[in-house]
Amino acid sequence: MEKRILKDENDRVDGIFKVTGKAKYFAEYALPGLTYGVLVTSTITKGKITTLNTKAAEKAPGVMAVLSHLNKPSAPGYEQDGGSPLKIFYTDKIFYNGQPIAMVVANTFERATYAASLVEATYTKEQFNTDFDKAVADAKAKKLQGQPDYKRGVEDAYKTAEVKIEEKYHLPIETHNPMELHGMIADWRPNNQLTVYAKTQGVKATQGTIANVFKIPNENIRVNSEFVGGGFGMALRTWPVEIATIMASKYLGKPVKLMLTRMQMFTMVGNRPAAIQTIGLGAKKDGTLTGITHLAFGETSVYENFTEGVVNMAKFMYQCDNVNTQYTVVPVDLGVPIWMRGPGEATGAFALESAIDEMAHALDMDPLEFRIKNDPERDQQRNLPFSDKNIKEAYRIGAQKIGWNERKNKPGSLIEGQWKTGYGVSIGVFNANRGRASVKGILKADGSLVLQSATSDIGPGTGTGMTLIASKLMNIPADRITFELGDSSLPPAPSQGGSATLSTVGSAVNDVCVALKSTIAELAANANMDATSNFVEVLKKNNLPSVEMTKQSQAGKEREAYSMYSFSIHFVKVKVHGLTGVVKVDKIVSVGDSGTIISPKTARSQMVGGAVGGVGMALTEESVIDHRYGRYINNNFADYHVPVNADIPEIEVHFINKPDPYINPMGAKGMGEIALIGFSAAVANAVFNATGKRIRNLPITPDKILAST
Repeated sequence: MEKRILKDENDRVDGIFKVTGKAKYFAEYALPGLTYGVLVTSTITKGKITTLNTKAAEKAPGVMAVLSHLNKPSAPGYEQDGGSPLKIFYTDKIFYNGQPIAMVVANTFERATYAASLVEATYTKEQFNTDFDKAVADAKAKKLQGQPDYKRGVEDAYKTAEVKIEEKYHLPIETHNPMELHGMIADWRPNNQLTVYAKTQGVKATQGTIANVFKIPNENIRVNSEFVGGGFGMALRTWPVEIATIMASKYLGKPVKLMLTRMQMFTMVGNRPAAIQTIGLGAKKDGTLTGITHLAFGETSVYENFTEGVVNMAKFMYQCDNVNTQYTVVPVDLGVPIWMRGPGEATGAFALESAIDEMAHALDMDPLEFRIKNDPERDQQRNLPFSDKNIKEAYRIGAQKIGWNERKNKPGSLIEGQWKTGYGVSIGVFNANRGRASVKGILKADGSLVLQSATSDIGPGTGTGMTLIASKLMNIPADRITFELGDSSLPPAPSQGGSATLSTVGSAVNDVCVALKSTIAELAANANMDATSNFVEVLKKNNLPSVEMTKQSQAGKEREAYSMYSFSIHFVKVKVHGLTGVVKVDKIVSVGDSGTIISPKTARSQMVGGAVGGVGMALTEESVIDHRYGRYINNNFADYHVPVNADIPEIEVHFINKPDPYINPMGAKGMGEIALIGFSAAVANAVFNATGKRIRNLPITPDKILAST
C-alpha cells in the first residue's frame, strides 16, 4: 500500500493517485499465472437446462476448464444451505434471462471469450413474467409484505379532508452504471489460503461471506479493495459471480480474473427496482396536513426477496397526526435488485415530494410555504425530539440562492421566447447512522501518524476526512498523517453504505487519537517533561520509536433519547421548450444539514454527485425490457442514458455546518444519500411550475410532456 498524504486541507489524499493513474483498481493487479474467466449466460428467461455441450469449448486453444452444474466445483456452504442466494454452478434452473450457466477459463481473455461462444445449451422453457406493472395489477400474482404496515391515528384520514389529493407515481428500473465494471480476481492457494482483489464496499463483509460459503476461517482470507470506481450500492454484497470466480480458482489452483461486460452489469449485480406508489394527502384549507397515506409496490426477484425503505420518509417528515403506510414487494422473473444510492428513500421521496407539491397547488399555496407550515418539531413516528434539525434555515438559504422570489405560483407564467421557466423544491432525508468500527493508530518518533482501518472509500473521501479529524485532534500537519484502508487484515469496520462511514470510522479515529494523546501525556509525566512537550520529544526521551494502540468505537444510548437524521433541501430551476418538450435544468441549489462539515471539498463533491445522479433519475435513466423475451434492450451506454456534461448546469452547494451535539464526538452526520434523495421530485415540481403539466412517471422525457394534460 503506497503512502498517500494530504498536503492541504483543500486536497484529497487520493486525488493525485486518481488523476495520474497511480490508483490501482481490482482488475489492474497482474498476478503470476493469472487466468481469465468468461461467463456463458442463459438465452431463455425461465426454465431448466436439459443439455449443456461444453466439448468444443474444452478443446479450444488455451482453455483450462469449463465450469458448470455438471462438474460443480466445491463450495461446502452451497451444499449445506438451501434457498437463496442464486447458486451458480449448483442449479440447472433458470430464473432470469442472462443468468450465468457456465464459466470458461483460459490463459488469455480473448481465448476465453471465443471458447465461451462455443458452449451450447438446450432448455425446457416455462412461462415467465418480467412486466412489473402487469404483476402488480394481477390479483393472482404473488405478493409479499415488504415491511410491516404502519398506522398513526386514523387510517386513510385524507379521504375526509377539506382538501384532498390522491395520485399514483411510477419509477422504472434504474441500473448502476459506474465507470468500473464489476468483477474479482481470486487466488486460491494451498492450505485453503485465499487472496482476492475485489470491487467491494466492505472488505470485512466480503471476507465473511466467502468464509461462510467455503467454510474456511476468516483469517485464511484476505480481501483487497483499496480503490473502488463507483459503488452506488451495487458493491454492498458479494454476488454469485464472485463466488463462482473463487470456485474456479480453487478448482484450477490458479488465480482467476472475471470482469463483467457492460451488458452483464444489467443482469448480474442488481439495480434500483421499479416501483408503483399511491399517495393520498388531506389538508385543511389553511394548509395544515390532516392525513398522509403512502402505499407502495416494489419489485423483487422470484428466487431472492429484496426490500428497502420506500415508505419510511412518509412516517415522520411532515407534521401530521394521521399517517398510514404499506409496502408490498412483487416477484418477477428478473435478477434480484440491490440498494442504489438513496436506497428506497429516493424512490419514496419522488412520490411524497411530488404529492406535497400537488397539494400545495390544490391549496393555491407556495410549496415552500406549505412545507414550512408542516415542518415537524418532533419525530412523531418515534415520539422523540430530533438530535439536530435546521430545515427552516436551509429553506431560507436555498430560496435566496435560487431566486425563489422570481417564481410565480401560477404554472406557465414565466416565458422567454419558446422556453418556459419553472422552479421546484423538495426535501431529502436519511437516517444518520453510526455503527461499530476499530482504528489502529501508530504514532512515530519521526513525527508521523499512521491510522489503519478495514473501511472502504468508494469516492466520498474517507481517507481525506479521517486525516483531517486526526490532524485537528493531534495538532499534526495533514501531510504527516497516513490513513490505510481497503484491506481486510486491518482493524474491522463496516461496509461503506447508508451514509455512516464518517460517523462510524471517524469516531474510532477520534477515540484512538484521544488515547494516543493520553499515552503521550503519561510518558511525558514519567520522564519529568513539561506537559506541553511535543510527542516527538517525548518518544525520544523515552527511547521509543513509536507507540501504537487500537480503539473500538460505537454508538451509545443516545439513539434511545433522540431521533437522528441528515437533511437536504434541493432547489431546481428548469427551462422547458414549448414546441419540443425538451427540459433543461438551468440551475441547482442544494443545501445540506448534516452536522459538522469535516472536509468541505469532499462534502461538496458528495452533494454535486448526488445532484448529477438526481438529474439522471429525473430526466434520462430507464432500463427497458422487451417483455416478450424478458431481455433488456438498452443494456449499453448508447441506449441507457446517463447524464453528460451538457445536461448539468451550475450547481451551488451550501451547508448549515452546525454540529449535532449527540451523534458522535465530531458532531458530523453522513450526506451521501441526502445528496440524491428527493432531487428528482424537485425537477418534476419545476417542470410542473414551468408548464402546468404533472409528470408522475419517471423519467421526464419530451414525449410525456407533449402528451400530458
